[in-house]
Amino acid sequence: MDNNIFTTANLCLMTGNANPELAKKIADYIGVDIFETFVGKFNNGETQVMIGDSIRGKDIFIIQPTSQPVNDNLMELLIMADACKRASAHSITAVVPYYAYARQDRKTRGREPISAKLVANLMVTAGMSRILTVDLHAGQIQGFFDIPVDHLAAAPVFADYFNEHDFGGELVVVSPDLGGVTRARNLADFLKAPIAIIEKRRPRPGEAEVMSIIGDVKDKVALMIDDIVDTAGSLCEGAKALKRLGAKSVLAACSHGVLSKNAVEKINNSDIEKIVITDTIALPPEKQSEKIVVLSMAKSIGDVILRIQSRRSVSQLFR
Repeated sequence: MDNNIFTTANLCLMTGNANPELAKKIADYIGVDIFETFVGKFNNGETQVMIGDSIRGKDIFIIQPTSQPVNDNLMELLIMADACKRASAHSITAVVPYYAYARQDRKTRGREPISAKLVANLMVTAGMSRILTVDLHAGQIQGFFDIPVDHLAAAPVFADYFNEHDFGGELVVVSPDLGGVTRARNLADFLKAPIAIIEKRRPRPGEAEVMSIIGDVKDKVALMIDDIVDTAGSLCEGAKALKRLGAKSVLAACSHGVLSKNAVEKINNSDIEKIVITDTIALPPEKQSEKIVVLSMAKSIGDVILRIQSRRSVSQLFR
């Protein structure tokens, strides 16, 4: 990075409590300090935000994934934005590497909310002027916002990691469902590999049942790609099916490591040899495993922040 190209004089990075480690990495890459901001709680449990110094006329970037505890982290983000707006900030960009409620993006039965749209409305109402996020569960969520959305993909970061390994031409990128084909194709293009598709159904929320696999996986190194690993049920069942159909080994790459309930235990006991995630969600010590590799999105996010700040094209980074 050539710092002479960019201007950081008016740039102000803030972070809540969701992922301060990622915020620090981004700040170090950009070459700025994280602005002094207290984000805590009052005695009654309400979120308290105090900004340490004047931010009048500043371009604010609030780094705050809405990961677990989802509602606490979301409220921190909204209240921080409101505080910045009332302190006469010039612009407020919400850097939300993991966007919560993204799987509630449509009505699948009567009397259901579209929570992803509600969260978008809340962010705009709180004063956000731009959103920067990573691998939305559904790209159409960008249309829920009436402000600019910069939508980063983790595929280049994954590709850099897997291109360091020699798979001898035996790698095949596998989409765990029909809806993830575009994501799989994107990574496959980076890795110059073919793709396969797992056809599955969900008998109940949070459960997946593999029906069939489209494509050739026999004697291949199968790399499953998904945006979220939550309970890990889909990945583990997919890995079992891939091994049953003759895959030599099974790897996985998922942008957001939610890893709820006993997901890590499932992964440790599964046919998956290695699962690669990013640091969009902080990985606590109790969820760490020899099978889990964490890659950082700090450089990718930092480059976008610098281009936004210096009014340069962001789309060039997506090519």
